[in-house]
Amino acid sequence: MNFINSTFGCPDILSTDLPSGGPCYPFAVPGVRLRVGAPTGLNLSGAVFNGNPAPPGPGDPQIRNSGGTNFLIGEGGTLAFAQLVYPFDLKPDLSGSLSDVKVGGWYHTADFSDLRRDTSGRSLADPTSNGIAATHRGNFGLYMVADKMLWQPPGAEARDLAGFLRVGGAPGDRNLINFEIDVGLTYKGLFAGRGADLAGIAASYGRIGGAARGLSGDAVLFSANGQPLRDYEAVLELTYQLSIAPWWVLQPDLQLIFHPGGQVEAPFPAPAGQPIPNALVVGLRSTITF
Repeated sequence: MNFINSTFGCPDILSTDLPSGGPCYPFAVPGVRLRVGAPTGLNLSGAVFNGNPAPPGPGDPQIRNSGGTNFLIGEGGTLAFAQLVYPFDLKPDLSGSLSDVKVGGWYHTADFSDLRRDTSGRSLADPTSNGIAATHRGNFGLYMVADKMLWQPPGAEARDLAGFLRVGGAPGDRNLINFEIDVGLTYKGLFAGRGADLAGIAASYGRIGGAARGLSGDAVLFSANGQPLRDYEAVLELTYQLSIAPWWVLQPDLQLIFHPGGQVEAPFPAPAGQPIPNALVVGLRSTITF
């Protein structure tokens, strides 16, 4: 994994919208996968997983499944994926491809609560609401991922410029994030004599779904207190993997977080109605392989 921010691993549109965060780190769930391929390299995959990695109940799922090994079967619905992969930029001396495009979708069989309306159709922010969210049967999403080798000088395999693009969408009535786009570039061997180093820049944008945005506006309408309107969360990451030795990599990292939580109100003692401010994160990761 070149980037440290978790959204560039398991995308926020899955880890935020699926029950208990879905089968994303630090959780694993039981599942099965089938893959069929053609001689051209085109392949189709399907996978079915248990739909919830933590036992049912309130609170933090990482407390309900503190060891990450509570492999439930038959609880929390079923999560299914289907994906088509088209590889290209093939090289005879490589077992895989330098570039590929993946197109896929997912479906979850559980019930999902509406994020704005109650069972009578009123806004959940309305004082006359019954407080019981309407229910939607199932959930689904579509995505596309493209990985591309953009440039590699002839005879200099240690240097290359690569990029990725990832786009995903899901219904906005039952999902907190209904659209996400991630994009990034990496360059290996940026400096002379540092062929094993890797520099990277990546950005992610996650849009708050229409229902959650609408509920935010309703809360302002029905409340005397001003509240921030939810809209999006975005991150920009700059990173550099410095190869100290064949077994040791140091990675200084800088991240800018815009609208943390999608523009939510800051907790006390911040003034009422003030959103959580943008954040700057500076870190250093050390990786030792043995």
